[in-house]
Amino acid sequence: MTKEQPLTHLNKKGEAHIVDIGAKNATLRRAVASAQVKGKPETINAIFGGSLKKGDALAVARIAGIMAAKKTAELIPLCHPIALTKVEVDITRSKQPNIINISAIAQTTDKTGVEMEAMSAASVSALTLYDMAKSIDRSMSILSIQLEEKSGGKSGVFKREEND
Repeated sequence: MTKEQPLTHLNKKGEAHIVDIGAKNATLRRAVASAQVKGKPETINAIFGGSLKKGDALAVARIAGIMAAKKTAELIPLCHPIALTKVEVDITRSKQPNIINISAIAQTTDKTGVEMEAMSAASVSALTLYDMAKSIDRSMSILSIQLEEKSGGKSGVFKREEND
């Protein structure tokens, strides 16, 4: 960054600090993040068929994602605690073989964005699926975790292009 655009999470001494958002207006803010998990065909079938020894992996992963969104400020050092108004986690089979798609939505009316909350939800949902199925497939992989779109706030709208 240039001198005209100082790093926002450093104070004048160059030390990490949390940004003062006190003067910002509360606006509707929404973010969507995604993650993908790859596994053996029998693993994917077991996850969606409900036949894992640990139980209903899809339900546990959804709840884990929601809980992660709510705890983001405790996990990411310089994130503000946010009063979330909505967190939704959707887990589906991909059209690609052996892939699970996770989509997480976080929403608030607050003074700062919810990108990290959505990404935390997607990440922890993916990690939970791994944990639930690792006894049958330790070779599972988390392929991607990324922001798909966000709206609200000073920076406006972001929407990932297909080639991003």
